[in-house]
Amino acid sequence: MALHTDKISVETSETSKIDTVDFNNLDFGRVFTDHMFVCDYEDGKWQNPKVMPYQAMTFDPSARVFHYGQAVFEGMKAYKDDEGKVFLFRPKLNFERINKSSARLAMPAFPEDYFFEGLEILLKLDNDWIKPGVGNSLYLRPFVIATEPAISASPANSYRFMIICSPAKSYYNSAVRVLIADHYSRSANGGVGAAKAAGNYAAQFYPTSLALERGFQQVVWTDADSHTLLEEAGTMNVFFRVNDKLITAPTSDRILDGVTRKSIIQLAEDLGITCDVRPVSVAEIKEAAKDGSLKEIFGAGTAAVISPISAFQHQDELFEISGVDAVDSYAKLFKQALLNIQHNLSDDKHGWRYEVK
Repeated sequence: MALHTDKISVETSETSKIDTVDFNNLDFGRVFTDHMFVCDYEDGKWQNPKVMPYQAMTFDPSARVFHYGQAVFEGMKAYKDDEGKVFLFRPKLNFERINKSSARLAMPAFPEDYFFEGLEILLKLDNDWIKPGVGNSLYLRPFVIATEPAISASPANSYRFMIICSPAKSYYNSAVRVLIADHYSRSANGGVGAAKAAGNYAAQFYPTSLALERGFQQVVWTDADSHTLLEEAGTMNVFFRVNDKLITAPTSDRILDGVTRKSIIQLAEDLGITCDVRPVSVAEIKEAAKDGSLKEIFGAGTAAVISPISAFQHQDELFEISGVDAVDSYAKLFKQALLNIQHNLSDDKHGWRYEVK
């Protein structure tokens, strides 16, 4: 069935595949809903926005995305409360960030009205895919790719913006063990570390695979210049609890300005927990682990929400973190506070929830 809103055309799927999905056993990011949002940039403007059945797409082999990596993305989630109301969490920040990422890769900004209207239409059409209950969500993946068929080394003149949706449960089910990088780097000064560029993640796969071979699930990245400053944990921002103080690195052109990161810093202030945003050295965290003042390390991001770290290794030294399962764990406290806000189970004094009506 084809419909048309003021701005966006809508073609609904004739059948749904939802009945084939086991929502109790979801492999993250492998199952997708019935619909997707598509909009193309041609002749200097974004045009023909549409919601359509989820399907494969055809691109010219010379599309610039395949040759020069002009691709950026976002990660968001939709949540459903027990009354069936659907919420997004701070979606304006995701919209602003995908345009910031696009600008860094010489790609055109996407219009705000298309972004939010496209999201809302998708979430209404695929409402049944959003399951209530804490831990359930619908992961949303907006992304932009360069589609112009040309292999000269320059920015494209045509692009495609899309949003696809995937039902999700917990990303990591238990605490992870991490290896602190002392050779490979995630990003460098003046680079694209602050952008959610697809290539950032591709470049992490090899050193992460080396860490996996050694029994670690993720890499904690350090600065490219000296490998002495701690920056991100895998695909997440990272926090350290030393005694009762929380510490995290400042954002820069090397570190992604995470939505979950921003929210934890604000929640810490609300709860009266000191949070220092400053450079964090490998040496200081190793020393804190040795003298017992390091209580927790955890990653923070949209997919995982909060992922506790149970051990880290730097060069030949391995440190177990005893406070990972503590009753007063900050990771547990912040995760529960975030989930309660996202699922409409607590007050939202900062106006972070965005209801899809």
